[in-house]
Amino acid sequence: MLKFRTVRGGLKVLGIRRSSAAPATSPNVRRLEYKPIKKVMVANRGEIAIRVFRACTELGIRTVAVYSEQDTGQMHRQKADEAYLIGRGLAPVQAYLHIPDIIKVATENGVDAVHPGYGFLSERADFAQACQDAGIRFIGPSPEVVRKMGDKVEARAIAIAAGVPVVPGTDAPITSLQEAHEFSNTYGFPIIFKAAYGGGGRGMRVVHSYEELEENYTRAYSEALAAFGNGALFVEKFIEKPRHIEVQILGDQYGNVLHLYERDCSIQRRHQKVVEIAPAFHLDPHLRTRLTSDSVKLAKQVGYENAGTVEFLVDKHGKHYFIEVNSRLQVEHTVTEEITDVDLVHAQIHVAEGRSLPDLGLRQENIRINGCAIQCRVTTEDPARSFQPCWRLQATVGLGSAGAGVGV
Repeated sequence: MLKFRTVRGGLKVLGIRRSSAAPATSPNVRRLEYKPIKKVMVANRGEIAIRVFRACTELGIRTVAVYSEQDTGQMHRQKADEAYLIGRGLAPVQAYLHIPDIIKVATENGVDAVHPGYGFLSERADFAQACQDAGIRFIGPSPEVVRKMGDKVEARAIAIAAGVPVVPGTDAPITSLQEAHEFSNTYGFPIIFKAAYGGGGRGMRVVHSYEELEENYTRAYSEALAAFGNGALFVEKFIEKPRHIEVQILGDQYGNVLHLYERDCSIQRRHQKVVEIAPAFHLDPHLRTRLTSDSVKLAKQVGYENAGTVEFLVDKHGKHYFIEVNSRLQVEHTVTEEITDVDLVHAQIHVAEGRSLPDLGLRQENIRINGCAIQCRVTTEDPARSFQPCWRLQATVGLGSAGAGVGV
């Protein structure tokens, strides 16, 4: 991952300039009772684990890493104050999905809170609930909100109830190919099948004609079942060549919600983001207001706490449509931090401690856009093997000296 910010004369790699001190509290803001977090476990690995560890260190919080048998030499293990093996005998991915082991390590080692990172268990309501049941704070939304936002059909219903526009689609997962036929008869082609309980481009198939329906229905179902353990699909009208705009939100347990403006994630490959830009270029100010306002409305409708992202499609006429909420920290959160000067991981931890946004000095009128930032995702793939993921080093990129906040 590379982060850049525009400066006079071009681009440069930018380090985070936020202070490591806790935000100052306004004398006019009532100090709310809260319980400090002293030890955080990150139930993840790689870049996001290291990112959270750095924030914890800046806040004086002790850190705990978990690792699979195959990850004993990984950097995230070295960056934590403590590190423990999980998923003995399991493949790496399965190890980081093994909730009983993670909870056991947390309870046996005095962990106050668990940060899920992104991917793995980050949007699993049962994991958030397991943390809560064990008396451990989950640094994210409540289990119920994670569950609601993870169910795309229910999230869609919540958006409608909040008055947020949605793409025409089925109100519930379809149970037969016949329902897809009926939907296409009503709305016409193209349509898109989407996994009801997952994302990341898996379980998604665009259909342009009746002749393509059956094959794409079968493939989407199989992909969703393999990726998420549930093949349920819903159908939407497919918006051709849209802009993909997402809004960063932050809420607390006292009903306060604010936005930190938007990111443009339109540059994608296989429905997965490649380049993220904050703020979105050439975005009509009135459209920006509608997007951010609808995001806050939706978050308040569901009682959203902590950090999250509301995603929209914007068509060629400038109409926006809600598609989903990611109830976690996004990979691309760093570009939002660069343009707003708000450390989102610090904020996540403070909210989990029970502090309010005003208590942290975070008010909507104080959030301003300063410059722009671009994040580019770098992947290693082998072109000789149909661009399959490849672990071998492909190239060396020189970006100067690294330091706190330089994300590479």
